[in-house]
Amino acid sequence: MSQPTPQVAVDQPVPDFELPATGHDQPVRLSDLLGDRHLVLYFYPRDDTPGCTTEGKDFTEQYARLEQAGARVLGISRDSLKSHDKFKCKYGFPFELLSDEDERVCELFGVMKLKNMYGKQVRGIERSTFLIDRQGVLRQEWRKVKVPGHVNAVIEALESLDR
Repeated sequence: MSQPTPQVAVDQPVPDFELPATGHDQPVRLSDLLGDRHLVLYFYPRDDTPGCTTEGKDFTEQYARLEQAGARVLGISRDSLKSHDKFKCKYGFPFELLSDEDERVCELFGVMKLKNMYGKQVRGIERSTFLIDRQGVLRQEWRKVKVPGHVNAVIEALESLDR
């Protein structure tokens, strides 16, 4: 099975999309989030697992700096909205989580990959982060993210956008 090609590219506008989100009665549209803030979209494999919890906590601990750098943060996984609500509440994340159960947005960003888990190949989200500017243009991407130090790299990239 070949890996999908992402439909997003650095320095190109990101196609509009909408997904259900925690804290919202209606789906959230990318186009509605643009204008006043940059957008940090981070894709993670699964709610309430060790790496994903650490990553969410890191974004939470640095949230004030991310906001100061002009960003809105959103996490995306294939988990249900109900799962997201529990995960967000359990750890007090100050940002919303988007549910991509049918993988449309995951495919758009090309984050669905074959991974080895306990000796078997499984299809899942490759931990990835995307920085979209106020106009909806993808400015930076991080793929195969290692959690330690990642949020600081995102903040540095954000701060360089407005220089």
